[in-house]
Amino acid sequence: MSAAVKYTLGRIGLFVVVVAALWPIDMNIFLKLMLALAFSAALSFFLLRGWRDEMAEEMAAAAERRRADRERLRSALAGDDEQRPDDNPDPTR
Repeated sequence: MSAAVKYTLGRIGLFVVVVAALWPIDMNIFLKLMLALAFSAALSFFLLRGWRDEMAEEMAAAAERRRADRERLRSALAGDDEQRPDDNPDPTR
């Protein structure tokens, strides 16, 4: 499972746990949801640090791959790629 999915499910799980903890308290439902959102965000900052860091590393690696692919494509389109002899479709060259 990817780190982004784990982190997202962890955030949703924390939100549900905090909502369940606030449910018996007598207050407006909108206020309960807003408090649950704030508390779950604060808790996730500490409790889900490992998953958040793992997700950030995966995202950085994906961005680096996209950057390298983009540079490779730009150089190929500019004609800077060296063509290997076995890639040459014209055998007379």
